Amino acid sequence: MTEQALRLGTRRSRLAMAQSGQVADAVSQVTGRPVELVEITTYGDTSREHLAQIGGTGVFVTALRDALLRGEVDFAVHSLKDLPTGQPDELALAAVPVRADARDVLIARDGLTFAELPDGARIGTGSPRRMAQLNAYARDLGLTIETVPIRGNIDTRIGFVRGGELDGVVLAAAGLQRVGRTGEVTDFLPVDIILPAPGQGALAIECAADNADLVAALAELDDPYTRAAVTAERSLLAALEAGCSAPVGAFADLLADGQVVKELRLRGVVGTTDGSTLVQLSTTGPVPETHDQAMALGRELAAEMLAKGAAGLMGERVH
Repeated sequence: MTEQALRLGTRRSRLAMAQSGQVADAVSQVTGRPVELVEITTYGDTSREHLAQIGGTGVFVTALRDALLRGEVDFAVHSLKDLPTGQPDELALAAVPVRADARDVLIARDGLTFAELPDGARIGTGSPRRMAQLNAYARDLGLTIETVPIRGNIDTRIGFVRGGELDGVVLAAAGLQRVGRTGEVTDFLPVDIILPAPGQGALAIECAADNADLVAALAELDDPYTRAAVTAERSLLAALEAGCSAPVGAFADLLADGQVVKELRLRGVVGTTDGSTLVQLSTTGPVPETHDQAMALGRELAAEMLAKGAAGLMGERVH
């Protein structure tokens, strides 16, 4: 008798299906069981409102988590940057696999890099974090750009450039990689210039916390360095009390001496969406060996940023 298939809950977008398919193959290999994809429509997929208006990060996650809690699927794959920072007790974040490219990228008309954009270029992004840093970067280059809020899947967003409505759009490198469209990128924006969203480029594999066998099997896909990095980034975000609507960027990377990883550096930025004021700080410490150590690194940097005036830049807190 063949083993019963594991049911993997996924959003229906082409990107979600691509990343879930890759995880399904990996889970099949570690468990020896077939994996079937179960497509779930989330509120974030059907709503045409801007993300900041519909409640930010949780909108893509809630329906998947509900299906997990009801036992309709065995595990789910999320883009880690979509996960709210609070983890429900009934669900285990069983694995954070090796992170893909965390950078943001520009897809512009005529193959233009960011520095080659004409003055007044219209750049599409739905992310206040990107707006703040793109506007600041443009100002450093002596450019004026107009950031235009957009939504939609990768095709829709790139379509605004192909159709001539926008001069460029900014997207996550990892998403384009997963759907095989990196060739359309006209400029990779270094993390030194545009800090990504906390957890960008990483996936989260979640299952019921009481399914010990599945938690253990999925844990084989976990990358401890990626997990430490994204835990620190998300701890910074949580400590700034920032949802998706606040322009917070964070990135943790490992500093190695030859082959030996010595330290983890965490960088954070928060700013006004027009880019006129940014608070950008970094901290470096030993590579966290526990969840609590990674959380502490994020909290410490957040406290420094708040002391430097970050709170006043994030707008009113939405309770």
